[in-house]
Amino acid sequence: MATLMMILLLVIFSAVVLLIRAKIKGKSIPTLIIVMLIFMGICFAGVLAFINKGENYQAYQMLRWQPLQPEKIASYVAQGNIVFVDITADWCVPCQTNKANVLHREQVVNQLNQQHIILMQGNWTHADAVIEQYIGQQAVAGTPFNKVYGPSYPKGIELPKALIIDDLYQALSLVAQ
Repeated sequence: MATLMMILLLVIFSAVVLLIRAKIKGKSIPTLIIVMLIFMGICFAGVLAFINKGENYQAYQMLRWQPLQPEKIASYVAQGNIVFVDITADWCVPCQTNKANVLHREQVVNQLNQQHIILMQGNWTHADAVIEQYIGQQAVAGTPFNKVYGPSYPKGIELPKALIIDDLYQALSLVAQ
C-alpha cells in the first residue's frame, strides 16, 4: 500500500510540474486544477506519512480483554494488580476514535499487556445489565468511559472522554505507586 501511495504521489507531482510548465508556455490551464492537484498531493503525502510510522497496526489483537466484572475489580487491586476498564460500543464514534488514537496503538498495547494489568471491557453495543449498573454506579451518562484502578487508587481514576496516550500513561503510573 505504501508503494502504491508513493507512486501516486510521484504521478501527482509530475502532473503538477508538467501543468505549470505548460501554463508558463502560454497554454490555457486553469490555476484551480493545479491548486487541486497540489492539495491532493499534500493529502496523499499525509496518508503516506501516517502509513510509514512503522507501527504494527494489528497489535491491538494481542490485548487480553476480559468481560467487565465489576465485583472482581477490588480483589484484583488488593492483589497488587492494575485494572483498566473500557466501556465502549460499536456505534460510539468517540469510542472508535479512542481506539484508533490510543488503545490500538502499538506502544499502548505493549504497555497494557504487562502481566500485572487486567483489562476489562464492557461492550455496550447491545443492552447489558452489568454495564448499565456499573455506569450508574460511576454516575456517568454513557460511552466512552475509561477508568484505571490500582493499589494507590482503589476507587480508580476516571480518564477523559477523549483519550490521549499521556493521560492513560499518567493514570497507570499514579495507580501503581
